[in-house]
Amino acid sequence: MKPFSLKNWTDEDLHNPFPVFARYLANGPLHRADGTWYVFGHDAAVEVLTGSAFGRRSPAGGGSPVSVPSALRTLVENWLVFLDPPRHTELRSVLNKEFSPAVVTNLRPRIAEIARTLLTDLPVTFDLVERFSAPLPILVISELLGVPREDAGWLRDRAVDLQEASSVRAAANPDAHAVADRAAQELRDYFLALMRTLRSEPGDDLVSLMVSAQTRGEPVSPDEIVGTCVHLMTAGHETTTNVLSKSVLALASRPEARAELRRGVTAAAVEELVRFDPPVQAVGRWAHRDADVAGVTIPAGSKVMVMLGAANRDPARFAAPDSLDLRRAGGRNTGFGLGIHYCLGAALARAELEIGLGALLPVLGDYVVDSVKFPHDIVFHGPHSVVVTRSG
Repeated sequence: MKPFSLKNWTDEDLHNPFPVFARYLANGPLHRADGTWYVFGHDAAVEVLTGSAFGRRSPAGGGSPVSVPSALRTLVENWLVFLDPPRHTELRSVLNKEFSPAVVTNLRPRIAEIARTLLTDLPVTFDLVERFSAPLPILVISELLGVPREDAGWLRDRAVDLQEASSVRAAANPDAHAVADRAAQELRDYFLALMRTLRSEPGDDLVSLMVSAQTRGEPVSPDEIVGTCVHLMTAGHETTTNVLSKSVLALASRPEARAELRRGVTAAAVEELVRFDPPVQAVGRWAHRDADVAGVTIPAGSKVMVMLGAANRDPARFAAPDSLDLRRAGGRNTGFGLGIHYCLGAALARAELEIGLGALLPVLGDYVVDSVKFPHDIVFHGPHSVVVTRSG
């Protein structure tokens, strides 16, 4: 078996990476290639994601996720997902209030209204990502941030450009960092201007919350506020976009499951759809000290990639893991991560999926998928186009 890599995947394997994951998992929960440890097993993934021996920054010199000095570097190194304690703990405590269950509950009517509006006057054949999967979460997260609705499309375009800097996409595009850096500077300018506006005219939104925390003397820098806004906007729309789109793909060949969801989208069904094909297939960690994982010692300083999609299909953890079972009994999957970096917006994403699919599926009827296009990226995994023809 050849060494595992996140690069140079075929189109066929990008559309369905799980047979590839299964082949490696069958040969052990951990594999090492090109100096990186890849974690495929569920229990091993839990050990890495929740263990204090692992962090987001390299123990050698900080380990910024972006290797070039740029606006992009300044932006991304202030993302919550790339911070370790104690700064991660301090910043997350400021944000937790805005992502409480009560806040998400209060947003549900607005999520439903946005979904209904997006589904009005749809043509028979349309691109699901363009018309619904992408606009729904970006409009929701924009309201949470305090961003004017008319700016949502522009912000999504900048967020898509930012993703060009991921190591997998950058390897295939020599202009990737320039595109992402330009987007980073534009987003920084945008949110700094929004902060100035909300400092004098605060609202009931996340940017106002962080600006007021700064005014109260809490150590939240402008770059941290900007980085957090862009991170939440990017992560807050991309995860839901990917799961919505991939759920429609999974349900296209499962008419009984479609019919069941038309009768009601349950919390268990949402959890199963996230487990079945998570929005992000891999997340990185660094070993801050020697650590034993699944009987193997990972030396301090090692880079580790946790393959979330593989862990979610581990037959040692999930019975019949390749089956979509909308009534599957509860069980911890890794779709939104685990540990201190568990997705801050997971509750919001679940609400968007429940409400979004509940509104979408009756409109689609017994739809067919005409075409699907995936970017060449196995990490941030979701189609950028899904053309469907609906019957409803």
